[in-house]
Amino acid sequence: MTKSIHDDVRAFYRQAAQEGRGVERDDPRWGASRYDDATLGEVNDAAAHLSMGCGNPYALADLQPGETVLDLGSGGGLDVILSAKRVAPGGKAYGVDFLEEMRETARANAAEAGVDNVEFLAGMIEDVPLPDASVDVVISNCVICLAPDKAPVFAEVARVLRPGGRLAVSDVVADDGADPSASGQDWSECGSGALRESEYRAMLEAAGLSEVTVEFTHETGPGLHAAMVRAVKSA
Repeated sequence: MTKSIHDDVRAFYRQAAQEGRGVERDDPRWGASRYDDATLGEVNDAAAHLSMGCGNPYALADLQPGETVLDLGSGGGLDVILSAKRVAPGGKAYGVDFLEEMRETARANAAEAGVDNVEFLAGMIEDVPLPDASVDVVISNCVICLAPDKAPVFAEVARVLRPGGRLAVSDVVADDGADPSASGQDWSECGSGALRESEYRAMLEAAGLSEVTVEFTHETGPGLHAAMVRAVKSA
């Protein structure tokens, strides 16, 4: 099942990368519609057009100059580019993505945006190619829900965060008692793979994160919500 899900997700997002198109902005639940015009003005149109998330993790993270930030499932690079600008001077933004098509697109978008404190890495969010305790902030935008098994993802978040480091992600989360598999949304469309709220909290805490908050922002489907998720690695 895990391989099948990974293959389906790869095919879905490879097509988006090849077409250079994510979610139409007239759907307020997804994509570039979750960012204001001033923020989108900091990136090129290609990065905005390929945005496929359910929120704006960049706005949640309270990034500071000099920090190191990691974006899980960085796609076309929108959140990495925005983060790189916020942590300059002295900081760096990494993106991890398992599709070469997305990484190539992200590198081109970063170059056009004029940011050079970025690096796009080949890898899985279940196995991040960075050392232990190497980043201050982990962000992600509607990608964790795509992982077949979330426990390794959260374990990797805890591993790469420095003590006192922060998690600030947007993700699709289900109501407690809801059955995400009955949502009618495919796994690759951020529906069937969503965790319930209590599961999300418990798995973050089991990975060693604390101060967990899950705040629903808007519905994305039956029993499903976009959520702002925050947590801290104990110092």
